[in-house]
Amino acid sequence: MSHYAGPLLTRSLADALCAARDAGANTWSGSLDLGRSTGHADLTAAHWRWQDRSYPYPQGLKDRTIYFWDSAAFAPAARFSGALIKLVPTEWGAPTFEIDGIKMLPTAQVSPFEDARRKVALIEPRGKTVLDTCGGLGYFAAGCLEAGAARIVSFEKNADVLWLRTLNPWSPDPAAPGHDGRLQLAHADVAQALARLGDASVDAILHDPPRFGIAGELYAQAFYDALARVLRRGGRLFHYTGSPNKLTSGRDVPREVARRLEIAGFQARPALDGVLATLAGGPATRPRAGSRLPR
Repeated sequence: MSHYAGPLLTRSLADALCAARDAGANTWSGSLDLGRSTGHADLTAAHWRWQDRSYPYPQGLKDRTIYFWDSAAFAPAARFSGALIKLVPTEWGAPTFEIDGIKMLPTAQVSPFEDARRKVALIEPRGKTVLDTCGGLGYFAAGCLEAGAARIVSFEKNADVLWLRTLNPWSPDPAAPGHDGRLQLAHADVAQALARLGDASVDAILHDPPRFGIAGELYAQAFYDALARVLRRGGRLFHYTGSPNKLTSGRDVPREVARRLEIAGFQARPALDGVLATLAGGPATRPRAGSRLPR
């Protein structure tokens, strides 16, 4: 799907356009692509004009929602097909997204885009082939492109998330000329797609799975064994874990994930809000029973 090139509005932006019109201004200056660039819109009493197209002043927009022009009206950047998936604005410009109201990316302390950059830096992607297991909005892939990765192989299972990427100007477009085909994005379940990747075929891995209750197979020992198979020896993996259930149950999810990675042959340690692991020699002997992660 091609990337959307029209304006993106939030309630505050719509209010600013209307306020400028009501004050008698002929133009409004600001960003209509979530902070990626700034420009101006020409204002009249009935319409505003941006990039040679006229749009009506929208009414009744909701907070915490991003709107795009669907050729007839401003519509929410959201879809419901078993779960409500939507783009959500942040103070940082780069949006996050939610699934049934659960925020998928951190935004409290830092931009989700900058957060991805910090995690990408841990695997030192320059010149490497990187496996991006759960592409999401593509911020890991964008960080890898910026850092000079030779190739990014990215998978995203959810078609609605892929659609959100086409609306989000912060999501990298695989077809963009400046990317030189380095980003290869597939609509596929990485748990199944790994079987089609060759042994030691990637140099580094970024693994940012949904929480265990949604995608427990992406925390399974068999999945970690598969990651070890496709990663070259000495290659790095960053695994986002967060700290689910830590306050309620006292469980240490990063530690449990690190233990499973060590069984698969990695040397693992905590890093940021996850685990950084390096593939050592052959896989270790698996114990009789692995630890269970919280749902």
